[in-house]
Amino acid sequence: ELGWISKVHVNRPAVERHAEQIKKWKTVKGKWQAAWLLKAVTCIDLTTLSGDDTPSNVYRLCFKAKHPIREDLLKALDMHDKGITVGAVCVYPARVTDAVNALKAAGCNIPVASVAAGFPSGQTPLETKLAEIKLAVQYGAREIDIVISRSLVLTGQWEGLYEEIRQCREACGEAHMKTILATGELGSLANVYKASMIAMMAGSDFIKTSTGKEVENATFPVGVVMMRAIREFYWQTGHKVGFKPAGGIRTAKEAITWLMLVKDELGVEWLTPELFRLGASSLLEDIEKQIFYHVTGTYALPHDLAM
Repeated sequence: ELGWISKVHVNRPAVERHAEQIKKWKTVKGKWQAAWLLKAVTCIDLTTLSGDDTPSNVYRLCFKAKHPIREDLLKALDMHDKGITVGAVCVYPARVTDAVNALKAAGCNIPVASVAAGFPSGQTPLETKLAEIKLAVQYGAREIDIVISRSLVLTGQWEGLYEEIRQCREACGEAHMKTILATGELGSLANVYKASMIAMMAGSDFIKTSTGKEVENATFPVGVVMMRAIREFYWQTGHKVGFKPAGGIRTAKEAITWLMLVKDELGVEWLTPELFRLGASSLLEDIEKQIFYHVTGTYALPHDLAM
């Protein structure tokens, strides 16, 4: 439906003013903060996307995914029997089998997400992208994070972008598909809105801000624009699409602010792992430190918390 995006205009100064106000929002304290942080944990895609990933560090990551917060801390909060785990474990396709085996051995049902489709640049032929997606699914990935070809956005080839994402969605089969827009490389907020709409029209289950490898990753102006697109798409179709900010989210305070923004823009029903994820590799460490402080009243030393 090109009519949806043909006349899109984004008021950038207004969006940026709103984003500045978001940064000044007062955060929650005490037991409310602990509750929001535990909610954030359940929405984390615990990620390792390094060239030096090995089976051993993927196994360790999977163990942390099942036990994200120390058991005694959860007991102190009376949350030890609530089954708190992260939302998913995200790895490269070559490490999917390692992650699947590790989670199976740990006896948990956390989904494995795999990046694909020429991650992070997207500069590979479509045939290669589709083959990579199919292999990742074959290896056991239940979620696929694809990247779009930025050139199609920058040159206004919206039908071409739609067709590429549609074919990727087809290749995913039963797996959920998150479409990474790499918003820092799309040139304008209007392009972010248009790309969001096209990705949703083509069947994406989630739209995601960034690969984490760009110079500019998840920012509040981009988040606001993408969430407004999700809301518009929901009003028009009745279909809920998830949202995933990723890249540069490192502190517990930032995580809570993203949760509050989602609640403000999309409503409480989006605050579930089915419709909201946080892409992060070091965020969990800070959240666990904050929960440690809430429970004990002291700051955690390096040896107090597992890697």
